[in-house]
Amino acid sequence: MKKLDLTKPVYELTQEYPELIEIMAGLGFNEITKKPMLHSVGKIMTIPKGAKMKNISMMDIVTTLMGKGFELVGEMPDMAAAAQPASKGSKTDEPSEGRTEQIKGYLKRLGDGEDLESVRADFAREFGDVEASEIMQAEQDLMKEGTPLSEVQRLCDVHSALFHGSTTEEKIANAEKEVEASLLRKKAQEELAKRDAFPKKDYSDKNARAAEMEAIVGHPLYTLTKENDALAGLLARFKENRDESLIPAIRELSIHYAKKGDLLYPHLKVKYGVSGPSDVMWTVDDEIRDALGALAKESNHDEEWNTRLDAVLTRAEEMIYKEQNILFPICAVNFTDEEWYNIYHDEKDYDVCFGVAQECWEAAENAKTPATFGVEGEIVMPGGHLTLEQLTALLNTIPMEISFVDVDNINRFFNEGPKVFKRPGMAIDREVFSCHPPKIEPMVRQIIDDFRNNRRDEVSVWMEKMGRTMLVKYMAVRDKSGTYIGTVEVVQDMEFAKEHFLGEES
Repeated sequence: MKKLDLTKPVYELTQEYPELIEIMAGLGFNEITKKPMLHSVGKIMTIPKGAKMKNISMMDIVTTLMGKGFELVGEMPDMAAAAQPASKGSKTDEPSEGRTEQIKGYLKRLGDGEDLESVRADFAREFGDVEASEIMQAEQDLMKEGTPLSEVQRLCDVHSALFHGSTTEEKIANAEKEVEASLLRKKAQEELAKRDAFPKKDYSDKNARAAEMEAIVGHPLYTLTKENDALAGLLARFKENRDESLIPAIRELSIHYAKKGDLLYPHLKVKYGVSGPSDVMWTVDDEIRDALGALAKESNHDEEWNTRLDAVLTRAEEMIYKEQNILFPICAVNFTDEEWYNIYHDEKDYDVCFGVAQECWEAAENAKTPATFGVEGEIVMPGGHLTLEQLTALLNTIPMEISFVDVDNINRFFNEGPKVFKRPGMAIDREVFSCHPPKIEPMVRQIIDDFRNNRRDEVSVWMEKMGRTMLVKYMAVRDKSGTYIGTVEVVQDMEFAKEHFLGEES
């Protein structure tokens, strides 16, 4: 992925990724194609600021950049800010002739040597604010009237001093700074309030409690500690002989870090108000993983490469210490047995790393899986709970035509919306075979019979329909024990894939 920091100036980004010029121009940033603008304004303007000035949706910009293979890093802009149509009577980019003449008058007075403060007083009395474009237009008019460029350049700082703090751009920037400072103060107050809202914990025996859990076979802390021991062994072996063949195994720490990022950090922060690990250690995890990934891609393993490698491996070694002596003890004090049971079951979804397979934790296996509790009127499922309205809207939002046929071959459900293959509501509660023409019915019967008798789990059919490439997929639906309970058919328009991967137009 090409990493793009939206806090950097546009000019700097285009130097790193020249293709951005064409992409940004296509989004409406037409000035980016003009070198003088790119080499001047582009050196101080960021993409989010430019989007705000030109009223272009940041959501459109971000999705376009991601679609072009860019990974956005650093502080993300406000995605909720959408382009709004200009209202009638709003200011245009073209300054009025009268205002331009007034501004020229102030500039001429300065050029004639009049005192800056005297001119500024008149300006402040007669003008509430001024657009940067108006100042530029006035200076351009003066040059057209014969004022040498050198003279305008000489007085540039004086001009800036005259209008300092009065331009709309500066007022917006100052207002943004005030809002940002206010939000930071509010956030700090909220964090303190949240922290005070959580019950105080006794951490005096945290290490002993962690050690006790680490000794329980199969407990999440047992597995995570085993992984740390294996990683420490790999790092020690690399130090001894600098065997670069060990690096792929060391890079499996990304799996270990993913477990922490998914199962420990968020739960500590949200449920118990312990934000330190999430705010600090999580970032370090990402930096270690990314640095190892970047080093692995480089072919020139010179002295500088080895120095960088040693630095990141040292950070990985330090992280082992932080986990064992800070993170795990904090978790041991806070998490309940039921929460550890859930973490144990969730761990099963992750790949094995460093050769440490998850062992059976009998207490978790024997405990009943805690039910997911919803409010009255909600549909409760193992993965969460939704209202009927939410579930219906969710199924209708998925970009597929979805049909479910039960174990008795009866149509039980179609999602709503326009369909390539029509499914009338009257077909619900009918046998599925009655919905297919005679020439297709034998194939449908065979597919369902194969599913029912475990001869296959899915069947994919590619076809052209109304000039578009469609994928029709039939899948056996089985319960946790593997018993067949029905068939789901999904139909998906695949033109988007052709356009994305092949560049073909539909």
